[in-house]
Amino acid sequence: QVQLVESGGGLVQAGGSLRLSCAASGRFVGIRLMGWYRQAPGKQRELVERITNIRTTNYADSVKGRFTISRDNPKNTVYLQMNSLKPEDTAVYYCNAYINGLEYWGQGTQVTVSS
Repeated sequence: QVQLVESGGGLVQAGGSLRLSCAASGRFVGIRLMGWYRQAPGKQRELVERITNIRTTNYADSVKGRFTISRDNPKNTVYLQMNSLKPEDTAVYYCNAYINGLEYWGQGTQVTVSS
């Protein structure tokens, strides 16, 4: 059974920073794609940023220059460094991964940015 466990959410003032982590556990060999999505109240879930196992990335325009994704392949962990946070970044952030041809989601971590 594959599990994604997120950590690092919280409350921060506008302009502040947070770092999210997501560790994958279970029986598998390598993870092709890992990433972060977010869902604000009343809105659809949207891609924030994702990274392949060879570290190519793509991201939402709204986070360009502010958020940086990285991964530690031996630890099966993906990180999201979020800087210059804005109130509109407030959402539940979900870790996502494609493992052994299947898609997995974390339980979500709340990020709240106060103005």
